[in-house]
Amino acid sequence: MSLEIWTVSGAPSPWRVALGMAFKGLDYNVNMLSAARKEHKSDAYFAINPRGTVPTVKEGDTTLSQSVAILAWLDRKYPAKPLFGETPQDTGLIWQRTMEIFDYLPDATSGVLSPIFFQGADEATDDLKNASERLQVELAHLTGFLVDTPFLSGARPGAADAVAFPHVRLIQRAMETKPGIMQALGLPDLATVSREIANWVSRIEALPNVAATFPPHWAEAA
Repeated sequence: MSLEIWTVSGAPSPWRVALGMAFKGLDYNVNMLSAARKEHKSDAYFAINPRGTVPTVKEGDTTLSQSVAILAWLDRKYPAKPLFGETPQDTGLIWQRTMEIFDYLPDATSGVLSPIFFQGADEATDDLKNASERLQVELAHLTGFLVDTPFLSGARPGAADAVAFPHVRLIQRAMETKPGIMQALGLPDLATVSREIANWVSRIEALPNVAATFPPHWAEAA
């Protein structure tokens, strides 16, 4: 039975799942949906996922559509290279970090990037400055996790890394493509914001199969 994922280029939630698969060294088939054409809201996709969201993962009779649930399922289905640790202590810590990141980092990231990427914001308004301050608080939390370990999940990459990386990499993408506004918001580059996070991103990107998870449209725009 083949493992399949339905995704939209650049969407953080399916990117998390693709990273989990990459960390585990799994082969999978990608079904790329066009958000511009609203393919995720088509009748054909509603038949697979009635909520019309991404990701959806399917293998045989199993269909799942929530990213963290999919990561947990992957660990049970394919136990090698566990995403949630091997010991009870590791599992508790990774779940705690995963859910803390899940609860806070996406909203903080969206508060800065949504106006810039989707609304064309190019001035550091008070609202954007406040959003940047909130984001920098969350990045400081990630930095604290990385002081003593190479990955957010500990000695090797896991669920916490899979959940955090897409958002951090989207921040870096904004730094690369919208440098003026990002610098005005105190976010000039990752190394300036956090050397630990910059090094963590480099470690993740150097892992096997991770490059294949990147948004295809980034390469098309290069």
